[in-house]
Amino acid sequence: MNYHILTLFPDMVLNGLNTSIIGRAAEKGLLSIEAIDIREYSSDKHRRVDDYPYGGGAGMVMQPMAICDAYEELCGKLEKRPRVIYMTPQGKVFNQKIAEELSREEDLVFLCGHYEGIDERALELIATDYLSVGDYVLTGGELPAMVMIDCISRLIPGVLNNDVSAEFESFHDNLLEYPQYTRPEEYRGLQVPEVLLSGHHKNIDIWRREQSIKRTLERRPDLLKEAVLTKKEAEYLKKLEEELENRE
Repeated sequence: MNYHILTLFPDMVLNGLNTSIIGRAAEKGLLSIEAIDIREYSSDKHRRVDDYPYGGGAGMVMQPMAICDAYEELCGKLEKRPRVIYMTPQGKVFNQKIAEELSREEDLVFLCGHYEGIDERALELIATDYLSVGDYVLTGGELPAMVMIDCISRLIPGVLNNDVSAEFESFHDNLLEYPQYTRPEEYRGLQVPEVLLSGHHKNIDIWRREQSIKRTLERRPDLLKEAVLTKKEAEYLKKLEEELENRE
């Protein structure tokens, strides 16, 4: 996977991504991260890339020229036109399924906006995907881009030390992850569940699935509409829902 980030703040994204698991994956050659400074493509002597909006209004708007020139040069190097993801609150909310789909791409371009946004013509010319990290507004697209890159990278084979981790954590089968425990067995009067100490792997798997269902019902019941459950698990969920109704 090759990430190409069109940004006004290349140091911000590189310093954030070239650390921890993602940084180690880049060192191993499992992925590459390139930050392209949009200002480098400005024809203005002060490297200015924004101007006042037509029609009036507060703030400034990023001009289309430098953005499009930066992308076109990248396309020339790659000899193809990769997908361009524009981070915007107006986009579709990013989730694990989208991450899985994007992880199959060879190259991804992340376009980071600033100020009051980007001239619509640049978006019409190069943007292919409009994605959001939530219904709120940030000062720029760098943080959302980093969030998405982190999430996507975890799905690339070899990035995690234990490749099984990416498959069996939160949102697997549209369920939240089960509770995790480590040593000591007792802490401040709280015990590790006995089943986890039993060594009985089948019972442990059943317990973990039930805990995932229970936690999803309690914290993100909206996910259960598309959860992948066996007949027994569906019966367990129904029992939990009935108990919850009786408590209310």
